[in-house]
Amino acid sequence: MPTSSTLPTAATAVTAAADPDWWRTAVVYQVYPRSFADSDGDGIGDLGGLLDRLPYLARLGVDAIWLSPFYPSPLADGGYDISDYRDVDPRLGTLADFDQVVATAHRLGIKIIVDIVPNHTSDQHPWFQEALASPAGSPARDRYIFRDGTGHDGATPPSNWVSHFGGPAWERITEPDGTPGQWYCHLFAKEQPDLNWENPEVRAYFKDTLRFWADRGVDGFRIDVAHSLAKDLSHPLRDQPNLDRMLPLDGTDPLYDREEVHTIYQEWREVFNEYDPPRMAVAETWSPANERTYLYARPTELGQVFDFSLLKSPWGRDRFVAVIDQAIAGHAGAGGGLTWVLSSHDVPRHASRLALPEGTDPDDWLITDGRHPVLDTPLGLDRARAATLMMLALPGSPYLYQGEELGLPEVPDIPREALQDPVWYRTNHTLKGRDGARVPLPWTRTGTSFGFGDGGAWLPQPESFGRLSVEAQDGIPGSTLEMYRHALRLRRDHPGLRGSDFAWADAPAHCLAFDRGPGFRCLVNLSGVPCPLPGGAEVLICSGPLTDGLLPPDHTAWLSTS
Repeated sequence: MPTSSTLPTAATAVTAAADPDWWRTAVVYQVYPRSFADSDGDGIGDLGGLLDRLPYLARLGVDAIWLSPFYPSPLADGGYDISDYRDVDPRLGTLADFDQVVATAHRLGIKIIVDIVPNHTSDQHPWFQEALASPAGSPARDRYIFRDGTGHDGATPPSNWVSHFGGPAWERITEPDGTPGQWYCHLFAKEQPDLNWENPEVRAYFKDTLRFWADRGVDGFRIDVAHSLAKDLSHPLRDQPNLDRMLPLDGTDPLYDREEVHTIYQEWREVFNEYDPPRMAVAETWSPANERTYLYARPTELGQVFDFSLLKSPWGRDRFVAVIDQAIAGHAGAGGGLTWVLSSHDVPRHASRLALPEGTDPDDWLITDGRHPVLDTPLGLDRARAATLMMLALPGSPYLYQGEELGLPEVPDIPREALQDPVWYRTNHTLKGRDGARVPLPWTRTGTSFGFGDGGAWLPQPESFGRLSVEAQDGIPGSTLEMYRHALRLRRDHPGLRGSDFAWADAPAHCLAFDRGPGFRCLVNLSGVPCPLPGGAEVLICSGPLTDGLLPPDHTAWLSTS
């Protein structure tokens, strides 16, 4: 653990709090609470574990923590099926524990962002239980999307809508009298019934929920599947067999990115602006980035939207240039804050993704338990470190996922009986899902669950995690952990990285370079051969050692050019 001299001072925290635009450049670290640190030995990460490790995050140098759901949940979808939006799951702690996390984080100069999941609730939410006990057409059912079936005796789903987790997006209920009844919509697991956002009670409930957490000191919100709330529920329901991958660019799809969804976020912006400073928010939308994606980041709405183009991009100069150009232009047009992402709880970790042969679908690799194709692990780590330095040098706000600062790989060979992701079950075991990115973190080289907790871990950890642990990398020159710490210090302190300046610079063939303000250049070698540095440049940080003064392939360097 760091000494007090290595932590932000109270003055730092006050200065950060006074800046209403802190989120435009913040380095945000995602904590998946169940997998971060366990304080009570039950094998599940909790708020007490997070509290204990806040000094680690302060020393890492992050500006904010995004907490994935910690609310009461039956865990049908890793906590994204919420039964109470205004409490803490007792397995993870209490509201008092949450308040202590917020207060301590703020003292360390770290903001807190929490997940809001407004598209659906758990089927154990009191509203849905009331809906099941109420008749068709009742106010209780109107909070959700209930419809009569079609065909003989209503035995066919109301439409061809499909679930993201596989199978139809409709589930038939048994009515209180025991007869087969209506169907309800669930774009995710059947335990996650979709809410009806045409219902005023639903709208009021979530605005009050935002106030509940903002009143407790929360600085911002990450909005889950933000593009899915508004739906065309006119009769008959329109077809939509394509999920959100092939949307029309006019806001008329029946399920996704409808024009009406922006009215919801304009109302939320009014809530955010009730506070001083105003609360921030970031939208999650997985549809391919286009001109409509950036509308969620308008100042009159959420302010930020996740742009996953960099995460989805194959390794290569031209693709990276296209992704960066599109993101900068799109956000500038909307007036929102730029975001960059390489890993999250929903995708295989980038140290493994970038180790796969080009063109390999990570899902195909996962279903073989990681045996085929064989990863080029050293190449994957080189590329992951290089991509991270490139991302951290870009203008805007990078979002980091817990464990990437350790270079953790995806865990593809979790025993199948231990898998918990509903994707595994809903696809009849044809997709393994996301558990491999959610394996609990290693803190020590040895011991029970590598220091995660005293009672094991809710998902099994591979033996390789010991040599990648915080203890194994702490203070070791050249380790991935120390590279992240060094890069985040430079990012905070270098005057060239404080503003929004960005300009492409000349670079050798198949490399890319860009300048940020006076005297700073980022050079990324994507050429396959060692790359010369510009004359007179001083290396500030490099993702790996130079070779005879040249930047090796699949490496990134930050340079002082003044």
